Amino acid sequence: MRPSQISLIISTYQRPDALDKLLRGVANQTEKPGQILIADDGSGPATRNVIEQWNKEIPLRHVWHEDKGFRKTIILNKSLAEIRGDYVVLLDGDCVPHRQFIADHALLAERNFWVQGRRCFVEESFVPKFDVNKTSIASAIMARQITGWPKAIRWPWASIARNTGQRGIIGCNMGFWRDDLVAINGFDEDYIGWGGEDSDLGTRMYNLGRPRKFVYGRAIVYHLNHPPLDRARGKANFDRLAETIRSGKVQCERGMQQYINA
Repeated sequence: MRPSQISLIISTYQRPDALDKLLRGVANQTEKPGQILIADDGSGPATRNVIEQWNKEIPLRHVWHEDKGFRKTIILNKSLAEIRGDYVVLLDGDCVPHRQFIADHALLAERNFWVQGRRCFVEESFVPKFDVNKTSIASAIMARQITGWPKAIRWPWASIARNTGQRGIIGCNMGFWRDDLVAINGFDEDYIGWGGEDSDLGTRMYNLGRPRKFVYGRAIVYHLNHPPLDRARGKANFDRLAETIRSGKVQCERGMQQYINA
């Protein structure tokens, strides 16, 4: 069942250079999303300038809150509450989409499943030169400027595994039916700081009875490598994830519903 409208949510924080490259890729999509929201976790004027410039070419909705540390789950929930489409694609602000990214997600969408796409990696030294509309991907792979090559190429066919695995759950490239996200109440805002929030969302989808379609060769994104984030909260967050897996819970207490009703 093909979605009637796709809403694209792009999460970002203080990476205007990466966001500019990403939006260049969005502007060049073979199939445009029906709605684009920028979920901004408190970036400054440079990010706002990038969004304002691109808004002259593609319609963007900038959803912003004050910078009070890593609060990605909150800004994503605020953005989810504003979506108009029946299908949602999540994309991190440091991941540049292949020109058929949205078209691929539209074809991959299937009722009672969610989609987990993959990512390849643009080496940090090559990030300033990378342009998804101009860079020869094959040449960059050969020069080791892009790694994870099986995830960098749009294959003649898609490789799809339907499963409920924990390996490979990453929030930078996901697709969901909106009513499934409402059913689990979106992201769990009790995840503070980096780590586990995406896996928690995927796990609660499993608990709802929604396996994933784990996809290679379609819905490709190019991750712009950067220094690692602060992972001080990692253990506490992954302990929380372990409890979600153990308990089989579906809904989180503090999620997107609070903003829908606001």
